Parts: sequence; structure tokens; C-alpha cells
Amino acid sequence: MGAKLSGSAGGQEAAIADINVTPFVDVMLVLLIIFMVAAPLAAVTVQVVLPPAVAKPGTNPPKPVYISIQSNGRIFIQDFPSDLATLGDDLRKQVGAKRDPTHERIFIRGDKDVMYGDFMGVMNMLQDNGFYSVALVGEDNNK
Repeated sequence: MGAKLSGSAGGQEAAIADINVTPFVDVMLVLLIIFMVAAPLAAVTVQVVLPPAVAKPGTNPPKPVYISIQSNGRIFIQDFPSDLATLGDDLRKQVGAKRDPTHERIFIRGDKDVMYGDFMGVMNMLQDNGFYSVALVGEDNNK
């Protein structure tokens, strides 16, 4: 767009590589003015007195169920030992018959040295028994 007008060797003119920021600044200033005018219009200025909420407090969530996997592969549901073959039945006993296993959140605590195959065996067994909501528990280092 821009070229040097002063004479150059051989009649060739070199292009100027500078960016013209003036149109950019103009557009940004127009957008800033539009925003400054429109922002106060978006605020709600109508005063109303809201009625108090009379909803009953929700019931306490059920006690969380933890599955712990030790580094040697031993499995525990809460504090009770289990194994991979009986994990589904033991978990249903722990959850109870009144609660739906498909909506039950299971927390898995795995030792940092647990074998990946042992961990995946527990995950597969949970899915095979209808427990699809699974959360992994890690150590909080922000203390």
C-alpha cells in the first residue's frame, strides 16, 4: 500500500512494512464509546421487594461410599475388605437396597503405587454392576 517516493536505484521502489494502526485505534475507540453508552442500559434499576424463600431444606446427602485400593491390590469398601469377584455384591450391601446404584456416586481412593491393571479391574467391575458415577480421590496439597 505504501511505497517510498524518493528515488531508488534502478527505478525499483521498496514497499513499506509498517502497520498503519490509526484505523485500528479509531475502531477501538468507537467500540469503547458504544460499550460505555450501552452498559448502563443493561443494568436493572427497577426496585422490587422479593418474597422470602419458604422452600424446605433438602435432605442430607447419603453417606459417601469409598473404595480403597492398596498398593498390593487389596480392595476395601469403606473399612471392610472385599475382592474383585465379590465387589459388586459387597458394594450393593454397603449402598443398601433403597438407593439406586445407577445414581450412586462411588469414590475411589487408590494408592499411588497401585498397579494400573488392578485399578482398571475395579473400574470395569463397577461398570459391570451398574455403578456408573465414579469419582477419583486425590490428596489435597494446598494445606
